[in-house]
Amino acid sequence: MDRKIIADIHNHSTASDGELTPAQIVLWAKNLGLKGFGLTDHDTLQGLNEAITSGDGLGITVLPGVEVSLKFQRPFFTGTLHLLLYFSPQLLKNTDFTAHVEATLKKGRGESLIRSRVSAINREFGPHGAVPVLKNELTFEEISARASNISRRHFSIVLKENHGITDGATVQRILANESPAYVPSGVEMEGIRPLLESYPVVPVLAHPAAGEFPGPSHYREVLPPLTVIETLYPEFLHLGIEGIEVHYPGHLPEHRALLRQWAEKDHLIITGGSDCHDRISRPLGVEGMTPLEWEIIQDRIKEKSLRMDFN
Repeated sequence: MDRKIIADIHNHSTASDGELTPAQIVLWAKNLGLKGFGLTDHDTLQGLNEAITSGDGLGITVLPGVEVSLKFQRPFFTGTLHLLLYFSPQLLKNTDFTAHVEATLKKGRGESLIRSRVSAINREFGPHGAVPVLKNELTFEEISARASNISRRHFSIVLKENHGITDGATVQRILANESPAYVPSGVEMEGIRPLLESYPVVPVLAHPAAGEFPGPSHYREVLPPLTVIETLYPEFLHLGIEGIEVHYPGHLPEHRALLRQWAEKDHLIITGGSDCHDRISRPLGVEGMTPLEWEIIQDRIKEKSLRMDFN
C-alpha cells in the first residue's frame, strides 16, 4: 500500500547548497499539496526565517531545522555523517540559541576548511601534484565566490565549470572520502552535545543506509556502507538521538525495514524527507512523512519545549 505523504522535512535551499530560495521551495511544497515542510540547510540557520514567513503566508506549516555535519577520523572511517536537528519556530527568536548554534557549526566549516581542502587538492591533483589532473591550481577565491556556505557540491561545480573536469568518476576521485585529498567537514560529535542538552531540539540520524544504494545515485553521494553506521550507531544513541530518517529516496526496502527495527528497539521516532537540492536530480516531494509521523515529531518538539521551559 502506498504511504500517504503530507510532510517532507529534509530539504535544502540557497542558504546552503540548494537551487531554490527558501521562499521558492516553500511555494513548491505548497503547490505539491503538502501540509508540512522542513528546511534543513547544511550547518546554517540563515534561510529559516524566510521559509517560515513564506509558509505563514501560504498556509503551510514550516518546521525549522538544520543538517549538522559531524566529522569522523577513525581507523575504519574518515568522513562526514549528518545529524538533523528540528525545533520550534519560536526558538529562532531566542538569541542565545541562535548564537550557540552559529558558534558551534562555524567550527566545522568556513574559510579554514575551504583553504585546507584547496591545499590538499592541489597537493595531490594540481599541475605539480602527486597525480596531476588539474591544468591550473585550484584557488580559494574561485571556491569561496560560489556561496556563503560552501559544500562539496560547490567544489564539484568549480571543477566542472572552471577546470573542465566533466567526467563524474574523475570528480569523485578528487572529492570522495577515499581521495588522498579528502578533508572531512563538520564538528566532533561531542562538540554538538552542549547544544542538544541546553535547548529543546530533536536530533535525528540522517539517511543511515543511503551509502548502500547500488549503482550511481545523487542520494548516495559519498556516504559510507551501513556497516560503518552500525559501528557508530551506539555513539549516536549515547549522544541522545531521538529519531531516525527511515523514509529517504536512497534507502532500499530492506534497509527501511531494518531501520524501522532500530527505531522500535531504541524507541526512536521515524522521519522522512526528499533531501531536495534542485528541480531535476533531487526534487521535492519524492519522500516524506505520513499524517501520524508528522504529528508525532510536532508533538515531540512541543513536549520538549514545555519540559525545558522554552515556550
